[in-house]
Formats: sequence, structure tokens, C-alpha cells
Amino acid sequence: MISFEEELKKFNPSLEVEELEPALHALDLTDAADMLVGMMKEVESEQNGQY
Repeated sequence: MISFEEELKKFNPSLEVEELEPALHALDLTDAADMLVGMMKEVESEQNGQY
């Protein structure tokens, strides 16, 4: 059975909108698009170096 008192002790309030943006920017979030752009830049630099 759920103990509401114990669950309330574990509760951490979510950040307010104003606090959320700096917290997210502090994280290094790399998505698939960022990885693809990085790979394309690597291929381009390798091709430029061969000619």
C-alpha cells in the first residue's frame, strides 16, 4: 500500500518556467540532428583535405 507521508518526503517540486531555461542550457543535450550535422562537417573536412 502507498504511504502518502513517505511519498511526500520524497517529493521535489518542479522548476518554475524562469528557472527551467538555465537548467536546461547547463545540460549537454545532443540529439540526432546535432550528431548528423557533426558527421556531415567531418566528412566535408575530410573531402576538403583530400583535394
